[in-house]
Amino acid sequence: MNRPSARAAVWAKGVAEALVPLVARRLVRHEVRALHSLGLWVLRRRHQVPEGALAVAYTGPQTAMMYGMIFVSVIETVALALVIPWPVVHAILLVIDLYGVVLILALHASCVVRPHVVGSDGSLRVRYGALFDLRVPAATIAGARVDRRYPDGRLVRLSPDGVLDLAVGSQTTVTVELTEPVPFVRPLGRRGVARTLRFHADDPRAAVAALTRARTGVAPDPSAAPQ
Repeated sequence: MNRPSARAAVWAKGVAEALVPLVARRLVRHEVRALHSLGLWVLRRRHQVPEGALAVAYTGPQTAMMYGMIFVSVIETVALALVIPWPVVHAILLVIDLYGVVLILALHASCVVRPHVVGSDGSLRVRYGALFDLRVPAATIAGARVDRRYPDGRLVRLSPDGVLDLAVGSQTTVTVELTEPVPFVRPLGRRGVARTLRFHADDPRAAVAALTRARTGVAPDPSAAPQ
């Protein structure tokens, strides 16, 4: 009895993949994960941070902007409620606006509950909410340093020489040199290969210290000036 149901599930999955474009499927998946993260945020839990690992927060540069967007969305909702006289149209726009507020809050929540992770073995997991997730094995990390840079406004940027920037608030604070290229997937499904990784951490010194300690057994000098 399990075989027909399994075949039906595989067939349904194949039909869905054929009918729904990859970008649309990924957007829906990101949205579901963000809403799940909102629940974790309410429960004060984090997503997949193993015991003994260091959770590295990165939401500092965007927190004020996120709450500002929520405030503007709420004001817009109230204004439309006063301007639009048609009850049906008002109800539809109210649902859309309120769902938009929930999605903005869910995006921020997903970044809070899905921090970067430095594993006890020296591995690194770099994330941006439910949109980006890159795992870097410890063996491929050659070194890490505090390195504040200001790339362009895109979330993910790959330079021709293989430098991957994952910026928050148009800035990165940690640079990780790799011993070999590491593949990654962009939020909408495109693939790339990174040879150097730059990302933002609210406390870059702690992240670099954890990566260095796991790799060499010795933490870097905290008095050393960042590059």
